[in-house]
Amino acid sequence: MLIRRRKVRIETERLTLRPPTHADFRFWTALRSESRTFLAPWEPSWADDHLSRKSFTNRVYWAQRSVASGSAVPLFLIRREDETLLGAITLDNVRRGPAQAGTLGYWVGAAHARQGYMREAIQAVVHYGFTQLDLSRIEAACLPENRASRGVLEKCGFKYEGVAQSYLQINGRWRNHVLYANLRGDRRGKTDAG
Repeated sequence: MLIRRRKVRIETERLTLRPPTHADFRFWTALRSESRTFLAPWEPSWADDHLSRKSFTNRVYWAQRSVASGSAVPLFLIRREDETLLGAITLDNVRRGPAQAGTLGYWVGAAHARQGYMREAIQAVVHYGFTQLDLSRIEAACLPENRASRGVLEKCGFKYEGVAQSYLQINGRWRNHVLYANLRGDRRGKTDAG
């Protein structure tokens, strides 16, 4: 089987968004370790080997296969001025055919939260999804009480669509999530006058 190598690199005002590499291991492990308490309320429970080199190597290989197959676009947020890893964003579950849709997931390290980095990354990935991947719909979900995540989605043009019951296991228990979507050429709430 021949795997096509697709290069994905997105530049924003302050960031380079690119897939993870093996060289990122110690930076990723440090950032995830330092941010564990900050991230735990919003993420699935970490496996015992979550921070291991083997687990990270598997993550890198998954990213390479996903980009090559077009099923996902997993990217690290790298601050260009000092090459610091800030977090990650993934456009996953890319569905073709009549759906032309994908699902957005993201996290940012505790020390880098509330500085506009994730908004910058989300806007860039949404633009990439619509223009380069020809997606029509990008979905995202978060816990109802995650005001920061809801706020960044809304600032990036996502609109609330409802609640999914027992959507994901977060921190060890099934949790409801609020659902958002961003549509290419969105006209929800607009009239011919607008």
